[in-house]
Amino acid sequence: MIYAVWIPLLMPFVAVPAARRLADALSPVRAVRLLASTAVGLALFSTLALVLLVVPGATRVSAVAAVGELVKPLADAAPDVTVPLAAAALALLAGCALAVARAARRHWAQLHRAGVPADGSDGELTVVRDSRPDAYALPGLPGSPGRIVVTTGMLRALDPAERDALLAHERAHLVGRHHLFLAAAELAALCHPALRSLRAPMGFALERCADEAAATAVGDRRVAARAIGRAALAARAAEGAESRPRVALAATAGPVPRRVEALLGRATPRPRVGRAAAAALLACLVLSGAAALDATHDLHSSIEVAQGESPQY
Repeated sequence: MIYAVWIPLLMPFVAVPAARRLADALSPVRAVRLLASTAVGLALFSTLALVLLVVPGATRVSAVAAVGELVKPLADAAPDVTVPLAAAALALLAGCALAVARAARRHWAQLHRAGVPADGSDGELTVVRDSRPDAYALPGLPGSPGRIVVTTGMLRALDPAERDALLAHERAHLVGRHHLFLAAAELAALCHPALRSLRAPMGFALERCADEAAATAVGDRRVAARAIGRAALAARAAEGAESRPRVALAATAGPVPRRVEALLGRATPRPRVGRAAAAALLACLVLSGAAALDATHDLHSSIEVAQGESPQY
């Protein structure tokens, strides 16, 4: 177990370089699904690895050994190694649990506040009288579709076809429940520091999903590209995002030039890179899971031996 348990803790560092290439090389929908699965899976396996590091050291405590009905120490569990490891792993687990609980509570509170329009409107679209150009999607609570917020300044900055494309983009965020994917990436990042680097490619892939949905809705990729580019330029020139809620998803977010190039078909296709990156991420996920299961099995066998039983194979 002492060797296998480290693989889930090290694998996120290997997965991140492949993930950075994934968002550009795969279709947006496939990239989002694979990135979300990788982030959540690696976070769970690394957390399980920390738990497995806690157990051998914890059994050195007489009360824990009595609860586990251990008649002798775990095999290959030297106290000068396992006890410090267990203490460090327990501290990390406590820190992760606290951070995840705080983040989940904060996210829920933000969703609740975002779901109550300040002007009392209850429709999908809320138009705010503000000269600063801005537009974003506010996800709703479970059972609520959410709403699109757009300022009068943004409406004046775009022509009618571009407005339709922008609204279609924000609507795609709501329909696809994209905030849940971002929340999953945020929570995974709290479980392992290397997974923080997955948030940027995840955000880019989600914006690309909404871009493609907008292009399909208006039937013109050039109009969609022009709407996103002009909206981003207008919003950044006016700095209209200062009052935007943290849970909002906006068409002006992320690397807009790369998104426009993708819509216009100017991005260089890299199917081989995408397949290689996807294979690398899946390999990391499978290897991490297999190592965690192997370490769990070894620990279970060691506990059976310490209880005076013969392990079952």
